[in-house]
Amino acid sequence: MSPLRATVVGAGLIGASWTALFLAGGLEVTVCDPRPDLDAYLDTELAACEPALRELGFDTAQLTARLRLEPDLALAVAQADVVQENGPERLPLKQELWQRIEQYAPANALLATSTSGIPATAIAGALRSPERLVVGHPFNPPHLIPLVEIVPGALTSAETVERARQFYASLGKQPQVLRKEVPGFVANRLQSALFREAVHLVATGVVTEQELDSVVTSSIGLRWAVDGPFRSFHLGGGQGGLPDFLAHLGPQMEAAWPALGTPSFDEPTLALLIAQAKEFLAEGSVTELAAERDHRQIALMRALDENRPLPRS
Repeated sequence: MSPLRATVVGAGLIGASWTALFLAGGLEVTVCDPRPDLDAYLDTELAACEPALRELGFDTAQLTARLRLEPDLALAVAQADVVQENGPERLPLKQELWQRIEQYAPANALLATSTSGIPATAIAGALRSPERLVVGHPFNPPHLIPLVEIVPGALTSAETVERARQFYASLGKQPQVLRKEVPGFVANRLQSALFREAVHLVATGVVTEQELDSVVTSSIGLRWAVDGPFRSFHLGGGQGGLPDFLAHLGPQMEAAWPALGTPSFDEPTLALLIAQAKEFLAEGSVTELAAERDHRQIALMRALDENRPLPRS
């Protein structure tokens, strides 16, 4: 059987990472992006992804052997089995892109958008066959983090959802189908809620950015990597589980919700956040810190996988 042919439309941070994963997964990949330096840019980005892909067990010896660059969108998608679009987060642009993709892509191609918040229903409103489009939203970087949120639109077919689920699973991802559309989906909403309070605590002088990061990575970061919020609180309720937790600590937690911060990115807050971020430079360049993050992330993922409990019979 010949390998699947994937077209990546938009080769920014997310698109380049998808490209690396698709190539490592054995797909034939065509990249479509108007930037004039696409060749050199992708060389740099793919090289940066290689170490993590090798640690994940992929053979990267001939990573770019099945890579093709095609600036013409019609030609880029003409033979695609899968189209993964990663354009800017602007609804009119995405609608225009998908109208053109639908026109030129094969009728049986899987059509997925990496949007981080625009509902598939809104994007597909401009399509003749809206049932073909689904959100396939990765958690950054896609070549490393397992989650892909699959979010069907109001008219997305069950067949499209299942094809998307199988496709991402075949690449080693952990696809999660959302039961309804909601702006920002799930992971980004949770991330945004935590970051809002993080900004509030830093802006009001409770902790610095570096101190807050240490609090998270040495407490809830570790806990949630293993169990997630609901199971953690279920265990926090003792033998009575989540019902006991909610009965004993729920009222206290709810009473504190109104006191949570509602910061804004005004000039003083931005100045403080940017000034404190300079402290990260002492730990290394962005490239060096990203490489260290990837290595440690993979070590954690591997440890969690090796220690995952066996299913009960």
